[in-house]
Amino acid sequence: MEEKIIGVSGAIGSFSEQAAKEYCRKNDIESYKLEYLISVENVLNALANEKINLGIFPIENSNGGIVIESVYAISRYIFNIQELFEIPVIHCLLAKPGTAKEDIKTIASHDQAIKQCKMYIKRNWADANIEQRDDTAKAAKDLSEGILTADTAVLAPESCATLYGLEILEKGVQDLKFNFTSFLTVTK
Repeated sequence: MEEKIIGVSGAIGSFSEQAAKEYCRKNDIESYKLEYLISVENVLNALANEKINLGIFPIENSNGGIVIESVYAISRYIFNIQELFEIPVIHCLLAKPGTAKEDIKTIASHDQAIKQCKMYIKRNWADANIEQRDDTAKAAKDLSEGILTADTAVLAPESCATLYGLEILEKGVQDLKFNFTSFLTVTK
């Protein structure tokens, strides 16, 4: 069986990666390679140029609503929708090891993650600067590599703590306990 090349709109550890792995598990796809393309635009561009066989990206969240980035990218490409499915999304607040909550001055993440955690942020981090990033997992990677300052915490999947050597300050910080994101699986 030929290996499927799947483009995801996220970095290693992203919710899009989780969605792709879930899609492959559910559809008994064992031979695949993930391409971490960060943005929906990059996924659809790679699909149009036949660099990937399948694209997976988020379209809507039960709390944060429509993923605006996806809508803009969708408007520029022609593709086939293969499947629409959802996965649970649990956000964690991650920081560099040893960083105390009171040291946090900035919260960084993808716009959708910020929307899904806005009441949590308002209650707990009213004075923090909010910085939008291209991807939740990429924000975690950037924090670990010093691209983001040490007084920054990121909203990201729990897996990013281990992947990028970060500490979980708090788990399950999304505003809705049952938080789901719908993903599209698309082909050319």
